[in-house]
Amino acid sequence: MPTQPFYDINASNGDGSLGPLPEWDLSDLYTADDAPELKRDLDWLESACLKFADNYEGKLATLDAAGMLEAIKRQERIDSVAGRIMSYAGLRYYQLTTDAERAKFLSDAQERITNFSTPLVFFTLEINRLEDDFLDGLFSESADLARYKPIFDKIRKMKPHQLSDELEKFLHDLGVVGDAWERLFDETIAGLTFDIDGEDLNIEATLNFLTDQDRSKREGAARELARVFADNIKTFARVHNTQAKEKEIVDRWRGMPSAQAGRHLANDVEPEVVEALRNAVVNAYPRLSHRYYELKRKWLGLDVMQVWDRNAPLPMESDRIVDWEEAKKTVMDAYNAFDPRMGELAEPFFTKGWIDAEVKPGKAPGAFAHPTVTDVHPYVMLNYLGKPRDVMTLAHELGHGVHQVLAAGQGEMLSSTPLTLAETASVFGEMLTFRQMLDGAQTQAERKVMLAGKVEDMINTVVRQIAFYDFECKLHAARRGGELTPDDINALWMSVQAESLGSAFEFMEGYETFWAYIPHFVHSPFYVYAYAFGDGLVNALYAAYQEQPDGFQDKYFEMLRAGGSKHHSELLAPFGLDASDPSFWDKGLSMIEEFIDELEAMED
Repeated sequence: MPTQPFYDINASNGDGSLGPLPEWDLSDLYTADDAPELKRDLDWLESACLKFADNYEGKLATLDAAGMLEAIKRQERIDSVAGRIMSYAGLRYYQLTTDAERAKFLSDAQERITNFSTPLVFFTLEINRLEDDFLDGLFSESADLARYKPIFDKIRKMKPHQLSDELEKFLHDLGVVGDAWERLFDETIAGLTFDIDGEDLNIEATLNFLTDQDRSKREGAARELARVFADNIKTFARVHNTQAKEKEIVDRWRGMPSAQAGRHLANDVEPEVVEALRNAVVNAYPRLSHRYYELKRKWLGLDVMQVWDRNAPLPMESDRIVDWEEAKKTVMDAYNAFDPRMGELAEPFFTKGWIDAEVKPGKAPGAFAHPTVTDVHPYVMLNYLGKPRDVMTLAHELGHGVHQVLAAGQGEMLSSTPLTLAETASVFGEMLTFRQMLDGAQTQAERKVMLAGKVEDMINTVVRQIAFYDFECKLHAARRGGELTPDDINALWMSVQAESLGSAFEFMEGYETFWAYIPHFVHSPFYVYAYAFGDGLVNALYAAYQEQPDGFQDKYFEMLRAGGSKHHSELLAPFGLDASDPSFWDKGLSMIEEFIDELEAMED
């Protein structure tokens, strides 16, 4: 079924003359919302789902290897058509979330596909009732079927948490209700207006001011964000209360050991690996964020930093705007320098309408890469306004896109990468771009600015996301004890902020509401640790690249091509890496420490 887009909530924005910015051409999916092909696919989907259930329900245990393979192929085709429809409806909606017609089209498409696919709920339930020996026998008969074994393994990990067929169908149908709460969140965020110097701005343009050279503008934007969030806090609290309660009910019925367990299963990662990552980062707070922000406090000439100084540019930093062509050249040069094949994979995004870059009223905030379906191509959404961090966001999302193109060869079921590994190519693309820019620095001051910017990005990716993860853990645990007031949620948010940012900061009144705009908490609970996982993994990967560059590219491309067909242990083994080793995460974090070491040395 359709894949959740990958949001980058650290996307920043600027302004200036950017040159022509690309827009999506969605015609590779469908030419219009009333295209005859769309109606044809909806009609086919309804019929195909009914036929599939008629042919296979109650009969999986009677199939031979060829019959099971045929069933899998038919399921993939259904997933592909449903994914194409939902990708088109979703991407069209993200372009203008405030448009009632687009919202209705998305909602109607989701409801129809949910209804059509209800007869398919039996498939995974019945797979989990098959005996291990029976499945092993089928796999041994057919190499083509055995290729899908990772899918069967992943499905069967849910076996202990499976409910009755009737309840599973009920939950399937009820899914559209949860989607409605997500849309309420999206539409509320997109519809917010912020008064900045008498001009009404959307959230993207307002968040941009938090990176302005002028401290008074940063403060003004932070206080206006706090005012508007406070005015809407009851809505955001209602969304979070409802989503968390729904999750608690489903988790309780499924016998999930924790609120996070479902995400770990979906990510095909062991809880102890995530716990090792979380503990390594939290233990490193003093060596990373606390230490870096103390440096930044001195650079800014402040006795204490306020939250609006966290992403402030350095005093020596240029406020130059990077136009679109320069951003494209910077990223493409870095990709091509690593391997020309990477540049070839990235080029169509710029030339064929696969990127939507301009900030527009009503457009979804942030940035993401959506894989759509394997017989089309990914689409990248940005809100590009020319800050240096926007170049990094382009490198990040383009990395996702390259990964998704390479993994598409696995087919619909095996191409989807667990979130923990889905961030690998994106963060690696950022690292390639950064290293190329760093090597090109002309002066010590320029190098200092670049290093500081990279450290800030890594802190946002690692420290901030683990603090987000801790906030979510606390939120879901607290919700299990009853309804949470906005003040309750605010207190949970503040409980992780001082710990992660350190004593260099003071927190203005109103900052306690800043949890309200983070989309991951609503769209994908516990998603956020995937960023830290990806950053740590990429730091270790890049160190392996530096130590042994010969043959690295081929191994790297093979890893991306694997998509979701291999466990993280199998993917990392060729590089001599093991994420289950607690010291693995310390190696990744040491790269950030080394950058901070260099910045401190520049002070001497």
